[in-house]
Amino acid sequence: MLKGFKDFLMRGNVVDLAVAVVVGSAFTALVTSFTTSIIKPVIAATGGGNVTGLSIQLREGNQASIIDFAAVINSVLTFFITAAVVYFLFVLPMKTINDRRKKGQEKEVDPTDVELLQEIRDLLRREQGLPAIKGLAPEQDAKTTTTTTSSNGQN
Repeated sequence: MLKGFKDFLMRGNVVDLAVAVVVGSAFTALVTSFTTSIIKPVIAATGGGNVTGLSIQLREGNQASIIDFAAVINSVLTFFITAAVVYFLFVLPMKTINDRRKKGQEKEVDPTDVELLQEIRDLLRREQGLPAIKGLAPEQDAKTTTTTTSSNGQN
């Protein structure tokens, strides 16, 4: 039971996911700090010098009744910055690498009906002790076989 759990934890995708969560958390903290320290003061400055920014206080003297639009805008910007950086630094390069890998691999192609018939013909000829005829379509082979047989019958 413990061996199965260990195998599950040591799978590549679980370890990659754990690394992604740690890096994502650290990056989110960085973006949050940037938007809180730089973007939010700029947004607050648009409200004027005597106001606390883009906020509304519903009840005077009650700090819990403040609706802070700057914090909402800050969160939206944090989300979009994080999503853009994750996409351009992680998702897009991985997609490009995977596409290049797929280009390098040859696709397995199923043989056509003609190729299968040629293989069957060659196997039958080998079983009969005759040499295989390569490169001829079955129709051409039938003509060649008929000509060869009739010329052999005349000799």
